[in-house]
Amino acid sequence: MAQIFYAVTAEMPAELAPEYLSWLRGGHVEDVIDAGALRGQVVMLEVEEGLRSVRIETQYLFANRQSYDAYVEGPAHALRAEGREKFPQERGITFERRIGEVQ
Repeated sequence: MAQIFYAVTAEMPAELAPEYLSWLRGGHVEDVIDAGALRGQVVMLEVEEGLRSVRIETQYLFANRQSYDAYVEGPAHALRAEGREKFPQERGITFERRIGEVQ
């Protein structure tokens, strides 16, 4: 079975980035790992010079589709709700999710 790559990309005003990074590093990434991911990492994506927004991508690897599905059907609900509560769209943040099989 193929491993599953799962990524969440957040775009936000630059001044919000330190708070978001602190939240990720302060337990959120570890919570996703505890909920089934094999590992996780945070990547500050490069942006065009002069832009006032930043993009931060959190990448996870799951052992297989079943472990990813178990995460999505269970713990992901509470973890995503926490993220939406702390970083609502009204604060200028948007999220994009991607998923794929590792080849």
